[in-house]
Amino acid sequence: MKYRKKKRWISACLAALAILTTTSCGGHEDPKNLIPQDAEEERIINLFSPMEKTDPNAENVARTASDLTVSMAEEALDVTMVYRTYTAENYQDKTYDKVCLDRARNNMDDLYLLNPDTVLTLGAEGLLMDLSGLDSAKNLREIIRTANTVDGKLVAIPQEVVAYGLFVNVDMFKQYGLTLPKTPEEFLECCRVFQENGVETPVGANRWWLETFVFAQAYAGLYNGGNPQAEIAALNSGEARYSDYMRPGFEFLQTLIDRGYIDAEKAAVSEAIEAERPDFLAGKTPIVMAYWGAANTETAYGKTDFEMQVIGFPSSRGQMPVMSMTGLAVGAEAEHREDAAKALDIMVSDEALQIYSETNRVISPSKNVKVDCVPALQPLNDRIEEGVYVLGSNAGMNVEQWGNTCLIVRELLSGASVEACMASFDALQDAALRES
Repeated sequence: MKYRKKKRWISACLAALAILTTTSCGGHEDPKNLIPQDAEEERIINLFSPMEKTDPNAENVARTASDLTVSMAEEALDVTMVYRTYTAENYQDKTYDKVCLDRARNNMDDLYLLNPDTVLTLGAEGLLMDLSGLDSAKNLREIIRTANTVDGKLVAIPQEVVAYGLFVNVDMFKQYGLTLPKTPEEFLECCRVFQENGVETPVGANRWWLETFVFAQAYAGLYNGGNPQAEIAALNSGEARYSDYMRPGFEFLQTLIDRGYIDAEKAAVSEAIEAERPDFLAGKTPIVMAYWGAANTETAYGKTDFEMQVIGFPSSRGQMPVMSMTGLAVGAEAEHREDAAKALDIMVSDEALQIYSETNRVISPSKNVKVDCVPALQPLNDRIEEGVYVLGSNAGMNVEQWGNTCLIVRELLSGASVEACMASFDALQDAALRES
């Protein structure tokens, strides 16, 4: 797949993160869908996001976790947050990312909820405000700061971090005398034992999330070796190659395919959770991969008839959570940028993030905010609290990670060789270097 064609599909892959739901909408803004405003009567801040709040003065009782933090900012600053949403009907032919780029480049809003690749693009164009001076920025986990820094500027701050892990049927592991795997070699051995005991396909997979195995192995050292900034700088300059980082993960996936531990043909056309959930819940498949929130809801894996644990992916440094995030950013030339920055500072303060995290039961980007999790998530949470994890999205890298890796994994599932997949990464990196 050519570089430009890949970029057109990036948003589709990012949709599977379960953070931004890119619902179908229209091509140009329709003022009839927007909330009337009168700048002379009140101070306003325009927020563009996929979320809907039809009445900015609505009572808090019906608001989402994000709306609760918006309410805190509105009350503290005596401002009104006006939602400009992706749900206006005329965005039908444009992705959420495309609309964000158009609106930010034309200074149409003040505050934006952005995917990582859009953060990178707008940050590199100098269109996002440097947020490093905000009081709340001091509380960020260091790796979160790294992931949202472009050209030395902190240009976005998330309200939550989405962690991915392996959901495992502990009862099945115990049945065959297996310990939960930490390394790629241990994982392969567990799959071998399961298959020899009649489990035809030990790993339930889909077309979205197999890249989590790749990220865990590719970046375990980069993010946990003490100097991620230097390694990322080497990648951005071309001194280091993304393909060298990615190769072990792709070779591992190829081994899973070759040995029949995953069904590549089925995975290539399967949507997340839908395909693998029935066999996992029935005790036929011992291992699936999913995001943190899937352990909290009965529509996914929140209620099982067996003991379930969520652990990190196998890596050279043990069980490795893979994390991704969206970010809130302020337009550098936005009309109400000063008020927007003040509002954002409140929305991502420790006080607001505590409310947000408790409401949504998610991981906070603040190193000071802790939230209780369900028992099944405790192993994954323990690693994250130890500071051990890798990022599947990083605005500081000049090649978008999550979407591109997702697409190249699909090439592998469809029969491409590991060498061909590495050539795809080299092509992406070379294109990014030419554009820099």
